[in-house]
Amino acid sequence: MDNSPSPNHIHKHEKATLRAKVRTEVKKLSQAERQSLSLQLCSLLEQQEIWKQAQSILFYAPLPDEPDIWKLVEDSIATGKTVLLPRFHPEQNQYVACHIKNIPRDLSTGQYGVREPNEFCSTISLNHLDLILVPGVAFDFAGHRLGRGKGFYDQLLEVLHGTTCGVAFDQQILDKVPVEPHDIRLSCILTPTRWQSATPPRPVLK
Repeated sequence: MDNSPSPNHIHKHEKATLRAKVRTEVKKLSQAERQSLSLQLCSLLEQQEIWKQAQSILFYAPLPDEPDIWKLVEDSIATGKTVLLPRFHPEQNQYVACHIKNIPRDLSTGQYGVREPNEFCSTISLNHLDLILVPGVAFDFAGHRLGRGKGFYDQLLEVLHGTTCGVAFDQQILDKVPVEPHDIRLSCILTPTRWQSATPPRPVLK
């Protein structure tokens, strides 16, 4: 009888080890450093042509250990871009993209402690987004992403069209993220110091 660990078990252990390692590195950043690096990251994104042309953008509500892109959310609403945030849909056990126009009115804290659009916010098809900003625990510059292990963004990435951009501190970039056959590569990776194209975006369906 073969008692050796299965490849899947080894893969999960490898991912868990990498998550712990990256989180340790990110925790070394002070709050002031995170704020400064987040502003640097936002500024670099604003210089990219895809940002200038994008009219519909799916953001994320940043957690304390993630780059804070909230300034871009506020600026995009003010300049008339279509701003969307994910909202967890319990019946479907997945996230949907919801349009927000007024932050105090349209947002509340969701079941996972993350700011989410309220139920009255309209949903927009995941096929019609120009740019999707994707958080994660770790990335590599080939466009691979290591998530938090719940798989919600993996579900989104399977059906999203448009440019998918991984957003990270430089401390979250690895030489190579372990991947599985079903993993979806991102179009590009953004850090405070670098914008790296990875794979062509899936065309937006108008």
